[in-house]
Amino acid sequence: MKKFFVITMIIAFLFVSLHSEEGMWTLDQIKKLNLEKKGLKIPVSEVYNPNGISLTNAIVLLGGGTSELISENGLLLTNHHVAFGAVQKASTKGTDYLTNGFLAKTYKEEIEGPGISASLLQYSKDISKKILKVGRKIKDPVKRAKARARKIKKITDKIEKGKSDIEARVAKMYNGKQYVLYVYKRYDDIRVVFMPPGAIGNYGGDIDNWMWPRHTGDFAFMRIYMAPDGSGRKYHKDNVPYKAKKWLKIAKDGLKDGDFTFIMGYPGSTTRYRTSSALSYTLDLYYPNAIKVLKETIDLLDTVGKKSKMTKIKVSGLSKGLNNAMKNWQGKVEGMHRTNFINKKIKFEKELIAFLKKDDKLYKKYGHILDKIKSEYDKKRETYVYDFNLGLGTRLNGTLMGIANGIYGTIMERAKPKKEKNPRFSEKRVKRGVSRLHYRYMSYDESADKALFKAGLKRLNLLKGEQRIKTLEFILKGGDVAIDKFVDDAFAKTKLSDVNFAKSLYNKKQKDLLKLNDPLINLAAKLYPETEALRKKAERFDAVITELRKDYINVLYLWKGSDMYPDANRTIRFTYGAVEGYNPRDAVKYAPFTTLGGVIEKNTGKKPFNMPAKLKDLYLKKDFGKWCAKPLKDVPVAFTHKCDITGGNSGSPVLNAKGELIGIAFDGNYEAMTSDMQYDEKLQRTISVDIRYVMFITEKFAGATNILKELGF
Repeated sequence: MKKFFVITMIIAFLFVSLHSEEGMWTLDQIKKLNLEKKGLKIPVSEVYNPNGISLTNAIVLLGGGTSELISENGLLLTNHHVAFGAVQKASTKGTDYLTNGFLAKTYKEEIEGPGISASLLQYSKDISKKILKVGRKIKDPVKRAKARARKIKKITDKIEKGKSDIEARVAKMYNGKQYVLYVYKRYDDIRVVFMPPGAIGNYGGDIDNWMWPRHTGDFAFMRIYMAPDGSGRKYHKDNVPYKAKKWLKIAKDGLKDGDFTFIMGYPGSTTRYRTSSALSYTLDLYYPNAIKVLKETIDLLDTVGKKSKMTKIKVSGLSKGLNNAMKNWQGKVEGMHRTNFINKKIKFEKELIAFLKKDDKLYKKYGHILDKIKSEYDKKRETYVYDFNLGLGTRLNGTLMGIANGIYGTIMERAKPKKEKNPRFSEKRVKRGVSRLHYRYMSYDESADKALFKAGLKRLNLLKGEQRIKTLEFILKGGDVAIDKFVDDAFAKTKLSDVNFAKSLYNKKQKDLLKLNDPLINLAAKLYPETEALRKKAERFDAVITELRKDYINVLYLWKGSDMYPDANRTIRFTYGAVEGYNPRDAVKYAPFTTLGGVIEKNTGKKPFNMPAKLKDLYLKKDFGKWCAKPLKDVPVAFTHKCDITGGNSGSPVLNAKGELIGIAFDGNYEAMTSDMQYDEKLQRTISVDIRYVMFITEKFAGATNILKELGF
């Protein structure tokens, strides 16, 4: 036993060392990474200190991304595309901030960023023992999962009780081997300070998205506001700027090829510990169908957006998000085919089975784990078309239908007996969702909503036989003409376009709701049995597959050692790596820096390569100020480095060896889109906007001297 333990530890050490720049590490794992030997020039305790203040206290979960505190007075720096949704909603009041940009010179001029919230981590705690002991004697995986979910809710409810600005979340690590409690303080009053115009913040648009070389000034300044007593609350005229315990300092030294960098942020989701059968299912079915639906929806939004400038603004957030996802998935499909990804995974699994066969007890316990996982995915394949279209397909049917489904689903869940109720159902979250419902309506446009609804129903009408959504036959059987008429009539009669009416429905009983005879509510009621059956099927799959994946992780632990990082799950993570370019293909080498001169080279004067005239003039005059990089003789715009990130990391701070801010992470590179499933040391790079370009635009282009003064320049 002792010999086996020693061998395991040796393998673990080799595993970490050989893949030194791979990993989205949890905070408690940082001390094991030997960072001082790899270039870090400050104590690890200054990066993360569970018993005191450290750089971690400046990292903020913001909307769908990450941000960082950069002043004592709650000033945040994040990506332009992270702030995009809030600024898009602010633009629906009449001023197009997305195109023109926005700058506040004083606190009073800072405007509300509707719908965006900031969460600051207060503490985290491993509660695995409390959760895993629950349900050990329960054989049914669904009942066991529900029992654990109820325990989790009991823990989080106790922490949140009486505290409207506190949120507790329990994250499942290693597919359920570990459970970690994270407690956050939430601030719902986030204001826009400086948003560069779209011709800078979104330069290159969807053409350059995920691509290198990149020349986008993807940054924005925002600020956290709080109540005078320090609590978090929604936008209010009496709120004051947040007083930070810790904020990041802007680096005054330059950055060069080979320099050590690190990132802390909130990556969304990775699947690096999935099997070949899971990944084949995604490659064969999910990605092709999802890409097709997204492409159709994007084209539709582009067409509808031409009707008016305001319609274009209102649909811009959805369109941008869909474009981002579509290109990411396209890159994954290309990458998986190009690298023979599935076959490599199968080879890996054959080696794993060979390892297990060396020990009869291990093989007896785990030898058929891959077959069991494959069996579950084979079942999913049988009903995939129906499930996909009832799920993702119908979710793209517009704002009002989504709200109708949400209202009816909430009322039905509330009415269930305690044993049948979803353990995750929370009246507190329902109340918060209702209070924020008006933010969804800021993106609502009737013409776009009707077009999305009609297109969704017509797409469903193409399904055949058992794939059809039978509940909708009363509409679909009449074809396109009947679909158009149903949608037009429904929108003419529904009152859901009134946000106050919609809010009033969440506390009604089912019978009272149906008495309203609202066509969209009625349709949600008709669909509910099918969507509920789909939810229960997904619930069972998740419960079964979680247990199987946990066993698979156990096997990997035995084979590869215990020093493995968990898949990303929107909890704070640490990653590090050197500034370095890469070779995307034969005879092509990419340098690690782009410059303002490259912005000039791409400029066509037409979107998305339409740089502002003032920016071009600054370049021609070489008016770079202190932000010029001497080796480049130009202002650096973006750089690539070997940090390991994914979606959700957008806006994360990039720090140098001294813990100073040198950039903002905003993208990965197209050639390594498969990185969510497997790290590729040769190809995977993080693309970050250089802090010198951020400061150059802020000072020289925008004249935002107030921001520079606040930052100590």
